[in-house]
Amino acid sequence: MLLSFLFFLALFAAIGVSSFLRSRGTKHDYYLASSDVPPFLVGLSAVATNNSGYMFIGVIGYTYATGLASIWLMVGWILGDFLGSMWVHRSLCRATRETGESSYAGVISYWNGSRFSTWQRLAGVLALMFLLAYASAQLVAGSKALYVLLDLPIWSGAVIGGVIVAAYCLAGGIRASIWTDAAQSIVMIIAMGILLFAATQSVGGLGAAWSQMGQVEGYLNWYPENMLLPGLAGGVVFAIGWLFAGLSVIGQPHVMVRFMALQDENRMIHARCWYYLWFTAFYFMATGVGMLARIMLSDPGSFDAELALPMMAQELLHPALVGLILAGVFAATMSTADSLVLSCSAALTHDILPHRIDRTWMLKAATLGITVAAVGWALLNKQSVFSLVVMSWSALASAFAPLLIVLSLGGRPSQRVYIAMSVVGLATALLWRYGLGWHSHIYEGMPGILAGLAVYGGYRLLERAPLASEASA
Repeated sequence: MLLSFLFFLALFAAIGVSSFLRSRGTKHDYYLASSDVPPFLVGLSAVATNNSGYMFIGVIGYTYATGLASIWLMVGWILGDFLGSMWVHRSLCRATRETGESSYAGVISYWNGSRFSTWQRLAGVLALMFLLAYASAQLVAGSKALYVLLDLPIWSGAVIGGVIVAAYCLAGGIRASIWTDAAQSIVMIIAMGILLFAATQSVGGLGAAWSQMGQVEGYLNWYPENMLLPGLAGGVVFAIGWLFAGLSVIGQPHVMVRFMALQDENRMIHARCWYYLWFTAFYFMATGVGMLARIMLSDPGSFDAELALPMMAQELLHPALVGLILAGVFAATMSTADSLVLSCSAALTHDILPHRIDRTWMLKAATLGITVAAVGWALLNKQSVFSLVVMSWSALASAFAPLLIVLSLGGRPSQRVYIAMSVVGLATALLWRYGLGWHSHIYEGMPGILAGLAVYGGYRLLERAPLASEASA
């Protein structure tokens, strides 16, 4: 098991470090791979970054606890993600070329010839804070898997993951991240497929599995319990909430930077095909594994549900295949953590600091510092992977997604409106989660995104009011 695991880790590290041979030594190359990435690499890299340790650890743990109703997460998330891609991805790729900016916030702040430096610094601070929290969650996910399968101290996974991520990010920047993501996406889907097949066979096939799930009270209910509304209405509201979670991908700098790096905006449909075929297959298998875990590990109060996948692997598979599963979990965590670290580095060096940094060694120093901070946060973290990821995801979405939707549809808000949309959207999401505690009923990014859009709608109404008065006069 250990040899299998180490082999894949060495493979990922070698792929990442080898990208140094293609490095051009510029800031645009370090953060955007000179905007010359082919569609298949964009698609595979984006899906690996999106399907993080959250999928291996968080979603499986949530499905273990919730049952069939968790399928609405999958349906809503993928559909919302697709809608967002139809509106935003090509426009963002085009704007990246037109502005010449190297960061996500930089492209948005310079969209359509604007120069909103105050908003850019605010966006950089928000991105740095929440992406760092997100990165720490990925390292925690890897730590949990190592703890179960190799009996290593809980802190060791965060340190090992941090060292590997730092090594290839320092070597090749975003290109290293994209190359390793593509390899990691293949390992991830193979690992999940093997575990799903083995688990299904171990319980006697699909029919026997379904029958055993039906014996767990409420496990095959179509709608989650404790919804704001009863029955079908509550299920629809729940699904719509997670549709907004999928739409929230456009507010994630570490995912969107992949589409910003595409070599030709007119090839976006090819990147999209790779992305959604892989995404749908992987999410479906993760949901299946989570449900099978409940009938194989039948005492939900005796262990952390987010440890279900590594525990199943240990029980079902040959040690060499367990090493593959562990490599898949680590691949998922690293494919997202490296992207998060680089996005944090871009936010710091390109958006927050008053004088932009262009020297490559300084960019790499910032990347190393961010990695150390992420590892430190992971070691001190007390929240679940699922909770920390969803909080960070919804915060970033609420701050950035409304702006991207408006800009992609041709809107041209002022800098004050930029700031108001980001602040109101973020504040609404945080209030929904921490002030009202309604996040267990409806994903908090939904009211956050709607609040941000409402700010722009109010601005347009106020803008038109004087014109209407003049016309009537």
